[in-house]
Amino acid sequence: MKVLYTILISCSTMALNAQVSKTWVPDMGNGKYKNPIIHSDYSDPDAIRVGNDFYMVSSSFNAVPGLPILHSTDLVNWKIIGHALKRQPPFKHFAQPQHGNGVWAPAIRFHNREFYLYYPDPDFGIYLTKAKNAAGPWSEPTLVEEGKGLIDPCPLWDEDGKVYLVHAYAGSRAGIKSIIVVKRLNSSGDKVIDEGKLVYDGHELDPTIEGPKFYKRNGYYYIFAPGGGVSTGWQTVLRAKNIYGPYERKVVMDQGKSPINGPHQGAWVSTPAGEDWFLHFQDKGAYGRVVHLQPLKWINNWPVIGVDSDGDGAGEPVLIHKKPSITKAAKMVTPMESDEFNAPNMGLQWQWQANPVATWSFLNPSKGVLRLYSVKKPDSAKNLWDVPNLLLQKFPAEEFTVTTKMTFSPNMKLVNEQSGLIIAGLSYANLAVKSKQDGLYLVYSVCNNAEKGSIESEQTLVKLTQKEIYLRVSVSSGAKCQFSYSTDDKLYNQVKETFQAEPGKWIGAKVGLFCVREQQTNDAGYADFDWFRVL
Repeated sequence: MKVLYTILISCSTMALNAQVSKTWVPDMGNGKYKNPIIHSDYSDPDAIRVGNDFYMVSSSFNAVPGLPILHSTDLVNWKIIGHALKRQPPFKHFAQPQHGNGVWAPAIRFHNREFYLYYPDPDFGIYLTKAKNAAGPWSEPTLVEEGKGLIDPCPLWDEDGKVYLVHAYAGSRAGIKSIIVVKRLNSSGDKVIDEGKLVYDGHELDPTIEGPKFYKRNGYYYIFAPGGGVSTGWQTVLRAKNIYGPYERKVVMDQGKSPINGPHQGAWVSTPAGEDWFLHFQDKGAYGRVVHLQPLKWINNWPVIGVDSDGDGAGEPVLIHKKPSITKAAKMVTPMESDEFNAPNMGLQWQWQANPVATWSFLNPSKGVLRLYSVKKPDSAKNLWDVPNLLLQKFPAEEFTVTTKMTFSPNMKLVNEQSGLIIAGLSYANLAVKSKQDGLYLVYSVCNNAEKGSIESEQTLVKLTQKEIYLRVSVSSGAKCQFSYSTDDKLYNQVKETFQAEPGKWIGAKVGLFCVREQQTNDAGYADFDWFRVL
């Protein structure tokens, strides 16, 4: 029987939503918070307030379920409450991993008592999905505009009833970038009805300008848009009295003397008390694009984000700051990490590498076990980069340890079935149990440059005399990963090599589970995971 430990255990997904991380908590408990407010890869965040509640969405690329929805009441304590995409269209296309493709920077708005979520797929166009409740269910996505390279859309409902959409372009598909256009939408907001007008050219001052967010305040139309590239850029704001311009430009936040590189792309939100704040990301390599919260002030109808210590009108990011003022104290909460597999559904932190199939997994809450069935690798797969049934979650902090308890039951008619614990990115490493003709073996595999089709190097560590084993990986500063294993959860034996985690395609590294085979037969072996704990 598993050991049930403290408040992390629950028989309901709702309770799982209330986990508090043991690795990173931004709420300092003294009226202040520290950045990042989410030390995980929730890139390209957008957020809104509805009443006393805040909702955030982010890019999800090829990971499914996609378009995570997060909720907060104070902009500091966030939890995942659902996903807008249970499967990603076109379904056949996303049946296999599409690294770096899929959902790019989305925008969420609340209009006519409904949540509107616009997201771009750079290969197919701009989609819209809607919901009455942010936790779902969300409608099947509608294609608002078909086309390649249309990215980062955001709508605006004007006072005269007209509806507009601002977006940028991905040079890899459109053949042009660093520009922003405004287009008309129909009254339902689900179709583009004109060719649009180019309102800003950032080639000289804001190369790679993208991620525009549309607002209106005091008679000005504002486009918040990041320029200068993901890891080195700044936050630009454009304003005009006419929605089509001409737009004035101002840099309202940059790195300055702070340690926060590339601070940009996010959302302006106001609290019920009238305070203004800005959510944005910071690119931290293998840790992904983590989320920061900055104070925002309006000066002469221009926003200043962060703290303007030198008086140049451009703020710098803060690391520690007073929390937003709210009327009711928020409970301390963080996005989910650990999973005891006791609930009817897996925790909302888990994502597959492609649209899932029902036969990949079985969650048995009465036993508190997640069963992963071995899935035959695609014939074209050179390594696990091309395998869809990796079950992964984001890194939660700079330093953390993951331990899982696994029991492997292979199909004895097969060889080379394997299941285990993986760190996945452009390169990956895993510690797994593998079936061979004479029994079960523990193997350690590394694949450098996996995205280029490299072959794994495999090291056999030990022959096992039991099916049950504990697998662990400890991640230290700099995303260095040390794997280890145990037969009793007391004495752990370290793998000699240390693996250097790398980001994936536009994302951070991930950690998770897998179960695969090389041959086709009439039944699959499986691995039972009793728990997955992040400390």
